[in-house]
Amino acid sequence: MDPVIYKLSDSFEIRWYGVMAALGFIAAVFVALKNRKIAEMSKDQVYNLLLLTMLSGVIGARIFYVISFWERDGFGRNPLTVFLINKGGLVYYGGFILAFITIFVYSRRSKLNFMRVIDMMAPSLALGHAISRVGCFLNGCCYGKATCMVWGHIYPASAVPGKLHPGVSLHPVQLYETFGNLIIFVILQKFLHKSKCGQTAALYLMLYGVLRFLDEFFRGDHARSEFTFGLFSPAQTICLFIIPAGIALYIYSTRKAQNAGTNTKVQDR
Repeated sequence: MDPVIYKLSDSFEIRWYGVMAALGFIAAVFVALKNRKIAEMSKDQVYNLLLLTMLSGVIGARIFYVISFWERDGFGRNPLTVFLINKGGLVYYGGFILAFITIFVYSRRSKLNFMRVIDMMAPSLALGHAISRVGCFLNGCCYGKATCMVWGHIYPASAVPGKLHPGVSLHPVQLYETFGNLIIFVILQKFLHKSKCGQTAALYLMLYGVLRFLDEFFRGDHARSEFTFGLFSPAQTICLFIIPAGIALYIYSTRKAQNAGTNTKVQDR
């Protein structure tokens, strides 16, 4: 399995990671256009928001990666490599946080209902993420721990996990997350059109938080976080905040909808 599809020269090559990321973005756009009426958005607004979200997501994901692996990947010794995404990789939660901020700012400037916008974006995010994780698998990044399971994968020596763990069968954690995100996408897409404002976004935070927390136990590409005394990875540490935030948002959205319904009934009388 070669992460490079086509190599024209040492300075130009087409990699599976980029292709799958592009396909993930296209799928996200398609779903967002299908769901845009939920947030009362025009097609142009959807295109603009998704483009800004993609750019901010890549920047945020790269920043988070550089911070997380500053020492291991030697960014301090060669600062220019910070800008080379193909040297190292991206961290999802960094992209998620900056993209979230971008959506908030865009919604406010465009006078859109922010909660309904993130509801609309949630299924797109899950589907796009599912597809891009296939790119991670083909690229050899975000790899798993050693396993004796029959579905384990042995990477070639040319890939990073193949160099670090030659001939060792590893958990295909990227595909675990792909399948998990596909399930989340189906759930969110079915739930979106009958949910109250904010509930779909809250459900995404809960479901993906649990998926990522469990998936991290099988990851083999990073150390545990000192913040949790070595018990959890940095991503799991973030999940410990994301999951409760999703629960709180769901409760808040439900109560707000109930109060709105009660007030409407009182006015009708």
